[in-house]
Amino acid sequence: QVQLVESGGGLVQAGGSLRLSCAASGLTFSTYAMGWFRQAPGKEREFVAGISWSGARTSYADSVKGRFTISRDNAKNLVYLQMNSLKPEDTAVYYCAADRSWVSTAQAYEYDYWGQGTQVTVSS
Repeated sequence: QVQLVESGGGLVQAGGSLRLSCAASGLTFSTYAMGWFRQAPGKEREFVAGISWSGARTSYADSVKGRFTISRDNAKNLVYLQMNSLKPEDTAVYYCAADRSWVSTAQAYEYDYWGQGTQVTVSS
């Protein structure tokens, strides 16, 4: 049974930082590309960042470029999202997802497994 469990969300002031983690189990983690998505109230789920199976290739939404960094540790089955210079508009539930391919994609429908999400709230 595949499980993706996010952690690290919380309440932070604008300009602050958070690091999200996603622990994967039940799959051969190193063969999956991973992604982070987010969904704010009343909005559709949107792509935030993606990382290839090896970690060599990353991609970001324009809205987070230069502020967020995605990384992974294949030995520990973990993927991270370091979020700096947070803004109130970053407030959302953040989800990690696994894609049974080598390179990540921004399309949510391409992903095979999803976590339950972790809430990030940025106050102004």
